[in-house]
Amino acid sequence: MAWQIVRVVVSVAVIIAVSEVASRSSTLGAVLASIPLVSVLGMMWLYLDTGETETVAALSRDIVWLVIPSLVLFVLLPILLERDWGFWTALATSIAATVGCYLLTIAAMSRLRGG
Repeated sequence: MAWQIVRVVVSVAVIIAVSEVASRSSTLGAVLASIPLVSVLGMMWLYLDTGETETVAALSRDIVWLVIPSLVLFVLLPILLERDWGFWTALATSIAATVGCYLLTIAAMSRLRGG
């Protein structure tokens, strides 16, 4: 249980740090937010839990393909905001579009793997 708490505290600290930096400098905040911190933390926790580099490699390969649909959010959100959509509506719409693209990508990945 202590290990889980350490993982949560470290992960939350990273997210808060990025948010704090972004509130002071959008450019530096964007740089930090664009670093795949969640992916890196996930790979670290996975390796520390399993000790299996093959599992980490498989996760990393899957992340490569799933970065593509995640870009939908970052393309669509500013377009909607610039067209005077409300923030929450634009965010929700962008998230919904991104989820749809994730589902399509996951389905395509599954078919390509023969699963």
